[in-house]
Amino acid sequence: MPSILILNGPNLNLLGRREPGIYGHTTLADIEAMCATEGERLGLAVTCRQSNSEGELVSWVQEVPGRFAGLILNAGAYSHTSVALLDAARALDEPLIEVHLSNIYQRETFRQHSYVSLAATGVLCGFGARGYLMALQAMAAILADADSR
Repeated sequence: MPSILILNGPNLNLLGRREPGIYGHTTLADIEAMCATEGERLGLAVTCRQSNSEGELVSWVQEVPGRFAGLILNAGAYSHTSVALLDAARALDEPLIEVHLSNIYQRETFRQHSYVSLAATGVLCGFGARGYLMALQAMAAILADADSR
């Protein structure tokens, strides 16, 4: 069973109570449970982690090779600021899917650019918590396509 790492960045631990008009009422624990269930349905082992620390996120991205078949990353505000995360992501051979709960293109100008996108296989934004499930489905398809080659 392929293992997938889902990383969540700063302030995502506040989901459900932080700006619910933008991010919804679903908590990070809810999202993690949904992802575990969907991963099981898709034949993927899912590991979820969250940190408010850029350095810790970078270290976790660096753990992907040899341990995980792919990475799903919601870097939160670090998406728009972190060259360090971009550099770590560019070192991956494994697929990386970037997720944002809100549609970053309908937000402030500074949120409309993501460094992570420069290294991502694909990007999902604006689908709320469902975006994580869509990312897992896409990851399963990417891995199945790679296995069939």
